[in-house]
Amino acid sequence: MSELRFVRLGFGEEAVDYQEAWQKQREVHAARFEDTVPDTCLLLEHPPVYTAGRRTLDSERPLDGTPVVDVDRGGKITWHGPGQLVGYPILKLPRPVDVVAHVRRLEDALILTAAEFGVEATRVEGRSGAWVLGDPIEDRPSLGGLSLDFDPRLHDEEFDSRLNGPEYAPSNAGQRREDRKLAAIGIRVAKGVTMHGFSLNVNPDNTWFDRIVPCGIRDAGVTSLANELGREVTIAEVLPVVEKHLRNVLESARPAPRVIEREEPSKAAAPA
Repeated sequence: MSELRFVRLGFGEEAVDYQEAWQKQREVHAARFEDTVPDTCLLLEHPPVYTAGRRTLDSERPLDGTPVVDVDRGGKITWHGPGQLVGYPILKLPRPVDVVAHVRRLEDALILTAAEFGVEATRVEGRSGAWVLGDPIEDRPSLGGLSLDFDPRLHDEEFDSRLNGPEYAPSNAGQRREDRKLAAIGIRVAKGVTMHGFSLNVNPDNTWFDRIVPCGIRDAGVTSLANELGREVTIAEVLPVVEKHLRNVLESARPAPRVIEREEPSKAAAPA
């Protein structure tokens, strides 16, 4: 892959409005398609905002009518805001684009970043992003005095953690020793060029996630580098580490087009 350019758009008091950043993505995407700019990763913080990918269900949105920005990326609903490092890698990849391979590379960079801070993160099968694994189910504390065999989140399709207080809140997954997401990924590919990207929880107020069903996942929660380390961690500390691992992973990659398997015509359908 070609050399990766980083653009730091704004952090802290200069956090970038989501719609403004989305428009910036479109501009860079068009320029990358025309080969007038190199592969580019926008890095920034957002003011508090909920964004919903194309697969978001109404039942996963805030119950109080809090505004949500519907976006054209994959995935479901999430939150962005202070203390969270957001990255939008806008890369030109061979067509047809292997989206899964692109997501795996982003996961690699985020897992390596966490490791450099002493946090062991990994993948969870069927769930994108970087995760901190919880204890085995049999070793976790019971909820509400009930055996985990009766965890309503697993057996009641209508159970809503948002109506059941902090006991089931996504932000308290660490206390429950459950799997918890450290970094989320949601992308879009148009004309062979990627958009959107990742959000890494550095030191946010994770209770923002309690008003939604984060990424549509009801039986796990969220965490941050600060939560896992038990100390203050800043965006300024994490920025150069993320850039280093994104550069190493993405620049060393040799992306290949997605392999499209075609069925062999059956003998019955073969011409005589």
